Amino acid sequence: MEKSNLDIVKAALERFQISGEIVEIRPFGNGHINDTFRIVSNEQGVGKTAYVLQTINSLIFRKPAHVMSNIEKVINHLKKKITDPRGTLEIIPTDDGKTFFMDEYGNYWRMYRFIEDAICIETLENTEDFYECGVAFGKFQHDLSDFPAEELIEVLPDFHNTAKRYENFLKAVKEDKVGRAERAKEEIDFIMKRADFYSLLAKAHSEGKLPLRVSHNDTKTNNAMLDKATHKALCVIDLDTIMPGFSVTDFGDAIRSGATTAAEDEKDISKVDFRLDMFSAFAEGFLTGTGGQLENSEIMLMPEGAKMMTIECGMRFLTDFLEGDTYFKTKYPDHNLVRCRTQLKLVLEMEQNFDKMKEIVLKFCK
Repeated sequence: MEKSNLDIVKAALERFQISGEIVEIRPFGNGHINDTFRIVSNEQGVGKTAYVLQTINSLIFRKPAHVMSNIEKVINHLKKKITDPRGTLEIIPTDDGKTFFMDEYGNYWRMYRFIEDAICIETLENTEDFYECGVAFGKFQHDLSDFPAEELIEVLPDFHNTAKRYENFLKAVKEDKVGRAERAKEEIDFIMKRADFYSLLAKAHSEGKLPLRVSHNDTKTNNAMLDKATHKALCVIDLDTIMPGFSVTDFGDAIRSGATTAAEDEKDISKVDFRLDMFSAFAEGFLTGTGGQLENSEIMLMPEGAKMMTIECGMRFLTDFLEGDTYFKTKYPDHNLVRCRTQLKLVLEMEQNFDKMKEIVLKFCK
C-alpha cells in the first residue's frame, strides 16, 4: 500500500456493505504479502460485528480481478458442502456489489466477515493441533474434488514449478545484483547439489501418477482455522494462491511449516529440527480429511512433496535475498537468508528420515 494511514483505511471502509458505527480499526495478522486490518462495527439492535479488511498486493498479484474471481468461485462451491457457516470465508461485497475495489491511490481492497470463536496456530505445540490442520486442508481438497480445476486462473504462473524456481535461482546467483552471493556460498552449493530432484513431481504428473487438482498452494498452519474451544478443524483461509496444482505440494508446504521445532526465521539453526511425529500426525489428518479421494500414487509421493516444498521455499527465500528483498517482507538485512537456512536444515533432516516418512504414508494406501 502506497500510503498506509487511518484516513485511507476509513475511506476504504465506506465502500463496503457494512453498517453501524466503526468502533475498532487495528492491524491484524503477520502475513508476508498483504496488509490486513481487523474492523469492528457496532450496529444498534444487532451489536458488534467483526470483519477483516485487506489490501491485495498488486505488485505480487498483477491482476487482482483474477485472484478474486478464483476466490469467489471456490467459496461459492464450498458453501454447498458446509453446515457450519464458519466452514469457509464470506466475502463482504462493495457498495456496487463487487468483490473488491481500487481506491484513488491504486490500492486494491477486499473484505471478509471475521470468523468468530476460531484460532489459527502460529507455532504448533502438539500433534493434535497439527492433525486438525491436516483435516482442514484435506477436507478442502475433498470438498473441491468435483470442482473443475481448469476453471481457475493461474494467477501466479509456475508458482510451485520447482524446476523453474531453480532457473530463477541460478539467474539470481549469476547476476548477484546486490553483492550478497559471497555470504550465501554454503546455501547456494546445497541447492545446486540437488538439481536433479526439482523436476520429479512434474515428471510424475506427465506419467499419470500425480493428477491435477484444485490446490491451496500456501498451506501454512496459520492458514487453517480451528474452533477456539475444541480445536477441531473449521476451514482454511488466505485463498489468494488457489490454482490448479498437486495434492502433494499442499501437503508438503504444510509439513515444511509445521513439522519443525522452530519458527521459519529462527536465527539459531541448532534449534531447527524436523519432527517425524508431526509429519505422521499431519499425514493422518490430511488423508482423513480427503476421505479417500487421493490415489495411492499420490499418497506415496507425499514425502517427496514435503521435501520439494521445503527446498523450494528455501530457494525462494535465498533468491529474494540475492535480488535485494523485493518479494517477501523483511525486518532486517539478512532476514531472507535466515529463513533460507531454516528450510535447508529441514531438508537435510528429511533426507535422513526419508525411509521412515515412506513407511508412514504407506500405511494409508488403499
